[in-house]
Amino acid sequence: MTDLILMAVVFGASFAIGYTLISKVPQRLHTPLMSMTNAISAVTILGALLLFALPTTGLERVLGAVALITAAFNLIGGFAVTDRMLRMFKR
Repeated sequence: MTDLILMAVVFGASFAIGYTLISKVPQRLHTPLMSMTNAISAVTILGALLLFALPTTGLERVLGAVALITAAFNLIGGFAVTDRMLRMFKR
């Protein structure tokens, strides 16, 4: 249970720091920033897949599945938006 609390604290701190940093980025730099968040989502997917390789409790499996689904959604959506933006610059 203490591991779950530690993970929740790390998640909360990461969310707060990430939100603070991203909100201060100028709009013209959002495309490179989106590429970075795609990379972070890919790392999250790998971490969730590694979690499923270990013996875990039901709650850990549910949290891993939620992390996997949301990271995959973010990754696919990020690539779709980036592709759409790049197509705007083609002649």
